[in-house]
This record gives sequence, structure tokens and C-alpha cells, in this order.
Amino acid sequence: MELILWRHAEAEDGTPDLERKLTGKGRKQAARMADWLNPRLPPDIRILSSPAVRTLQTAQALGRDYEVAPGLAPGASAEEVLAIAGWPAATSPMLIVGHQPTLGQVAMQLLAGQAGDLTLKKGGLWWFQGRERMGQLQVVLRAVAVPDWL
Repeated sequence: MELILWRHAEAEDGTPDLERKLTGKGRKQAARMADWLNPRLPPDIRILSSPAVRTLQTAQALGRDYEVAPGLAPGASAEEVLAIAGWPAATSPMLIVGHQPTLGQVAMQLLAGQAGDLTLKKGGLWWFQGRERMGQLQVVLRAVAVPDWL
């Protein structure tokens, strides 16, 4: 299974939290990442987004169909995100558009097999692949990208 964690791009400050929109810089970050990501995505990718406006705007930059998953809202746990993604058993690759610190906690769980925090920069992504070798799940980090590099 492939699992891509994409943190929403830069958003306005303010409340209510779920209604915060991307800034002009954030829209540019999302567009840059979408331009890099689109030609690399598997054809059967499933895209899930948090219901927050800033994540929806980030996902929309891809110009592809996506689903809103209320369980990905700010405050979700790493375990909830992995369950929603169907990790590691899902048959389709999955792109999750979500929030910190949750996505960093998911990355830590995948990389180290334990709870902890890592930071995904705004608009950045981590691309993982799970595979079975000799009866064991192996996690491969396929790519890390941030808008500033693109």
C-alpha cells in the first residue's frame, strides 16, 4: 500500500478553526505541490481530506476528485488516520490531506513504530509504501517534498 500524507498549505489565522482559508502564499504552495504530485500519483489513488476549509482548498489544487473524511479533522489521532487510510491492508493507494501534529505523529508511527512527533512543513508531504517481506511489514519512505524545494 502507498500512503501519502500532505499537510495543508499556509492558512490565515483566526477562528473558527475549520473555516480558516489558505493565504495567497498557501494557494501558491498548494499549486506548486499539486503540479509536482499530479504526474506521480498512481491512477487508482484515493484522496481523502479533512473537512477544514484549508485542507479542502489544498486538495482542490490537484484538480481531482476527493472525499471529505470528518475523522481527519484537527485533533484526530494517528491511529484514527491509519484506520481511515486502511493501513497497511488497503488495496488502493491513499492520499491524506490533513493537519499537524497528527500527520507528524502518523509519520513517526510508520518510520519508528512508536508514538512521537515529527514535523511536516506547511504544504509538504511524506510518501510511504508498505510492503511485506518474509512475513514482516516493511515501511519504505519513498519521497519527502516541500513547496519551497519545487
